[in-house]
Amino acid sequence: MATQKFTVQSFKASKKEKRPITMLTAYDYSTTCLLEEAGVDSILVGDSLGMVMLGYDNTLRVTMDEMIHHTKAVSRGVRNALLIGDMPFLSYHVSVEEAVRNAGRFVQEGGAEAVKLEGGPDVIDKIRAIIKAQIPVLGHLGLTPQSINLFGGFKVQGKELEAARRLVDDALLLQDAGVFGIVLESVPDVLARLISQKLDIPTIGIGAGPHCDGQVLVIQDLLGTFRRMKPKFVKTYAELGDATVAAVKSYMEEVRERKFPGPEHSFKMDGALLAKL
Repeated sequence: MATQKFTVQSFKASKKEKRPITMLTAYDYSTTCLLEEAGVDSILVGDSLGMVMLGYDNTLRVTMDEMIHHTKAVSRGVRNALLIGDMPFLSYHVSVEEAVRNAGRFVQEGGAEAVKLEGGPDVIDKIRAIIKAQIPVLGHLGLTPQSINLFGGFKVQGKELEAARRLVDDALLLQDAGVFGIVLESVPDVLARLISQKLDIPTIGIGAGPHCDGQVLVIQDLLGTFRRMKPKFVKTYAELGDATVAAVKSYMEEVRERKFPGPEHSFKMDGALLAKL
């Protein structure tokens, strides 16, 4: 539990001390306050908001302005957690200059303390430039959702020998470029374990087994409030989707039967004043 400010240096210390890192997504102020109260180490404003908040089919339609809007809201609730902004599709692909500018927007406008971006050798020049601009970077390898059109869907990565070797090499390359950690998504657990052992920086798993240095989940998946899909790697810790539907039905029933609002929810008026009306 984060009882003091969690930073990129805390990431490195956690790896050294073998203390698993906890990370969750958030996209709004009120949820962030609850995550802070629970003491989560790090909060990621993920481009997953495109699916769970905005209703897109995937993350590719999410814009920088949408990401900044939600990051601002989350930053107002952050106290101790490390706040990371997820750089969306095409925000760092066109040029190094644009990548640095958009990373800077996350910090300057959104209030983020670090950014995450997907990819290996093809984004090394962008990673180095962003870090040179004094913005910490979290890497992301394996299933990179912004590449689903190349992958042919949401598929496990690194199952073949050459693909596994490439993931190991890419992880070492990202570490050399200066990232403070790497998200490993949808890779075999034994491969994630090998990569975690080879790196001096922490790995954050999502669908990568129990041997990573930390774990991340989408908050809607954890709470059971996103019904459209449920990946194999998701564990639902509370069925708030069912609870929400039940609560709304109770509200509707009480309104229709005039049980709500009751006297305790209503305001009074002086009878003499009412008579004059």
